[in-house]
Amino acid sequence: QVQLVESGGGLVQAGDSLRLTCAASGRAFMYAMAWFRQAPGKEREFVAGISGTGGDDTYYTDSMKNRFTISRDNAKNLIYLQINSLKLEDTAVYYCAEGPAGSIFEPEYDNWGQGTQVTVSS
Repeated sequence: QVQLVESGGGLVQAGDSLRLTCAASGRAFMYAMAWFRQAPGKEREFVAGISGTGGDDTYYTDSMKNRFTISRDNAKNLIYLQINSLKLEDTAVYYCAEGPAGSIFEPEYDNWGQGTQVTVSS
């Protein structure tokens, strides 16, 4: 099973942009990938997904599609999440996960990274 490691989180100010990275080790990305996030006291929620190697379909929930962009670099085995115009409510632990293409449901993802903390200050 591929190991997923997120990076790029940190303390940022509202209005800033940030790019998170998910790196795979063990084997290349093969399946669809997604980013989820979990804010303090809340359930983990879907942010963005991208289809498996050979496809570039991306999908977002309506609330995420304006400021979040998911992309992949197959040559480097990396998945990115670009977040623009950060808001206080974007404060959360962000996770990448491997699972079925097109799914926004957490239980359907069976391989997770450890997460990277994003904290947005005013």
